[in-house]
Amino acid sequence: MCDITLSYTEKGSGYPLILLHGNGENRSYFTYQISYFSEKRRVIAVDTRGHGQTPRGDKPFTLAQFADDLHAFLLSRNIEKADILGFSDGANIAILFALKYPTFVNKLVLNGGNIFPSGIKKCSLLFMKLSYKLASLFSDKSKKNARKKELLSLMLFQPDLRPEDLFEIKSPVLVIAGTRDVIKSSHTKLIASSIPNSHLVIICGDHYIARKNREKFNSAVDEFLSV
Repeated sequence: MCDITLSYTEKGSGYPLILLHGNGENRSYFTYQISYFSEKRRVIAVDTRGHGQTPRGDKPFTLAQFADDLHAFLLSRNIEKADILGFSDGANIAILFALKYPTFVNKLVLNGGNIFPSGIKKCSLLFMKLSYKLASLFSDKSKKNARKKELLSLMLFQPDLRPEDLFEIKSPVLVIAGTRDVIKSSHTKLIASSIPNSHLVIICGDHYIARKNREKFNSAVDEFLSV
């Protein structure tokens, strides 16, 4: 039983599309996707545990727990199957969810995800490590630093998957990233090549293509979901 209730925005009707935001963000990241896809779908954008308006709760602050939270949420909404679009840590949650709850997944869109921390470019990973050390030094004196430490731990130590684990994902998958993404291009290609029924799309832009290049991003996702 889940110890929290996920806060969410729901708009539109039709087949459900679940949106999962990234680390330290909230469902508002998907403003342009909610408005676009709700014209023909039931779009539900959630705030994950300890993000946005969803409380932290007492359970572990892990991506695996976030996947379990999503499962409880879908059950509470009587959703037995849905398309899932995850960005960054949201993509990582989507991967873990698909591996543990495969019958709930129709199609997956993985935007800027990674299956282990070293999939992140070295300069970004180094900055995260330094920020984590600083936050750790003051985490017992400041709630802000304690929260920062907890959020950074998600990216520095999770997920911890092997490429061969992805072979278990049987749903159709769109792997999509930016040309200047914070995730190594070789890692994005590794994810795509490790999933049996996957399609890789690279769009001009950085990690935040869903916002900064929304027309091409939405078009690519729409084409994938519509087939």
